[in-house]
Amino acid sequence: METTPADKQLELKSLELVNSVLDGAHNMLTCLSKSERKQSDWNIDWVTSKDFTVELGEKLIKDYMGTWEMHPSWMCSTEFIQETELDFQKQYHYKAQWSIPTYRNPIPKSTASVYFVIILSKIRPQTQPVDVHYQIESNRTIHVPGKTRFREKWLKDVIESKALLQDSVTF
Repeated sequence: METTPADKQLELKSLELVNSVLDGAHNMLTCLSKSERKQSDWNIDWVTSKDFTVELGEKLIKDYMGTWEMHPSWMCSTEFIQETELDFQKQYHYKAQWSIPTYRNPIPKSTASVYFVIILSKIRPQTQPVDVHYQIESNRTIHVPGKTRFREKWLKDVIESKALLQDSVTF
């Protein structure tokens, strides 16, 4: 039996409807689990300064982002950007780039980045854990793991504002 274009379109609409229902159910379950989570669930155990490596830093950032309550459709790539040496500390900069690929758009036009800085103090004992801060693209607020609970909405807002900007600019 041959599939007609109308059948294919009906199949796509059905798939979109099923995904919408599943997303709603997932969001409802996520809301229920959010109230049950403790603040200690918002963080991981970070490595000590003496045991830190660039590769381990990237792994720990991925582990930390794994504690975030995110819809499973989000995809992320993480990369080390640079090392900065200051008088009393070394800073290691990383970028995590988030997007939501879809069947129709496997390479999304817009992404949202989260910039991490892992700080190794030259003053404190090397047995102390590293300090970690992160910042959402286009936002000035600096967040500290374990003190701020990440919100998926922050990434959605960045992507939405980029889409509005792209729609308003004509080339």
